[in-house]
Amino acid sequence: MTVAELVQRQWGDHRVGLRTQDTVLTHHQVAAGAAARAALLVDLLPRGAEPHLGVLLDNTPEFPLWLSAAALAGAAVAGINPTRRGAELARDIQHTQVRILVTQRAYLPLLDGLPLPGVRVLVTDTDAYRELLVPFEGAKPGEAVARPVRHDSRLLLYFTSGSTGAPKAAICSQGRLAAAGASLVEQFGVRPDDVHYICMPMFHGNAVIADWAPALAAGAGVALRARFSASRFLPDVREFGATYFTYVGRAIQYLLATPPGPDDRAHGLRLGFGTEAGAVDAARFEERFGARLVEGYGSSEGGAAIRRTPDTPAGAIGRAAPGDDLAVVDPESGEECEPAAFSPTGRLLNASSAIGELVNRGRNPFEGYWRNPGAQAARLRGGWYWTGDLFYRDADGFLYFAGRTDDRLRVDSENLAAAMIEQILARWERAAGVAVYAIPDPVAGDQVMTAIALREGAAFDPAAFQEFLAAQPDLGTKMPPRFVRVVPALPLTATNKIHRVALRRESFLCEDPVWWRPTPTAPYERLTMDAIASLRDEYAAHGRPLPS
Repeated sequence: MTVAELVQRQWGDHRVGLRTQDTVLTHHQVAAGAAARAALLVDLLPRGAEPHLGVLLDNTPEFPLWLSAAALAGAAVAGINPTRRGAELARDIQHTQVRILVTQRAYLPLLDGLPLPGVRVLVTDTDAYRELLVPFEGAKPGEAVARPVRHDSRLLLYFTSGSTGAPKAAICSQGRLAAAGASLVEQFGVRPDDVHYICMPMFHGNAVIADWAPALAAGAGVALRARFSASRFLPDVREFGATYFTYVGRAIQYLLATPPGPDDRAHGLRLGFGTEAGAVDAARFEERFGARLVEGYGSSEGGAAIRRTPDTPAGAIGRAAPGDDLAVVDPESGEECEPAAFSPTGRLLNASSAIGELVNRGRNPFEGYWRNPGAQAARLRGGWYWTGDLFYRDADGFLYFAGRTDDRLRVDSENLAAAMIEQILARWERAAGVAVYAIPDPVAGDQVMTAIALREGAAFDPAAFQEFLAAQPDLGTKMPPRFVRVVPALPLTATNKIHRVALRRESFLCEDPVWWRPTPTAPYERLTMDAIASLRDEYAAHGRPLPS
């Protein structure tokens, strides 16, 4: 099916389909609103222009309405990240050849002075916008089409992370998005009476592909939160009757950091689906809130997916999805890595030879990047799809996430993965959030640094932290952090992922308190200005760059 067909199927369905704190729309009203916006879009698009519209909005009802409208019209939506600024923001809009930009008054200051020739801006929370829609309010789904709607029609141009360069706009067709939604409906048993709570930003693929699409495919309802709020999560879940939600990055840690209450399990939520919560926090979430978290994996561009099965061991994501030929490969040699070997306590014994990049050697649904053939070729090197993510694989074929390729550390000639160390440090009861990253070693390779956000009322006790490290049976000898930065909150990207680039850039040259071990076996002590001066001399003596 196409997404347009799924939208058309809502016509005549008078159950509640979309809710916010201020709005209640039936499925029929959503389809009617989408049809009106599709007609407006077709009317406004310049002749011969790519049928691309940009959406620079919070999670308001206008976002899913315009997604549905684009599907009906055979157009494509570029989700615009509101944390981008100036030339970067203009570049995202220009790169995707947007001709209509849908936004809200709160974001108009971001557009002031930007070079956006040929771009018409529609401001949804204004009388002028509402007046524009009036002539099209009688439209029906399928009447207004900019281009014929087909299975391979572009629907999404969604940007992947741009932390290390200009973001790339991945293409997602109507058929792929509809198939992704149907797959999750089957996997999680989504029912028409379910309510999907969308609190992750809809300009990002997670919210659209893993939350909105399965709701649309199943005929389930959708509830929106304009922006993620840990304090509003449970009240929203109760108010909307939410049964399912998605998460990315550190959202789960923020939910766990909220004060516990006697009614934490008084809700109908049964499942959360996402990435990067980690086994420790997933268990804490289920114990406290009574709802299961399923950690999944799917590359943003759609080139590889891992399915969790009932026999998946603790710590693993799952196995390759049907049709995928996934392998863990050494990116330098192209050879498949050795199966993981574990100690009796679960510690990975052969990280250097087991950890590699996850690749899909078979057919995959990656549909390319918009106007970026170089990045597309790099992703499809040698006919394989390279995910950019580190994994290791056990003898039974179960796959374990080990971080991004740029989160690899090399300490004393041993390869480590930041995600593995984070999962161990997250067990410390005083930690509300943990980030692990590499900083240059004064001589060669890397040193391990961590940033820790403490739970409310907790203080960093270096002796207690060292005692905790010594008690972890799966913490390898190279894994303990040499530097510990205590932060009030972890820096995050707009999608709640840790902003490791910022942490690496600041390293130990920051305003936050930092503890360190002068030698690997020494106790942690406060990093002083004198110690920093000595470290500067050590870096200079070996001709190594300071970690900044």
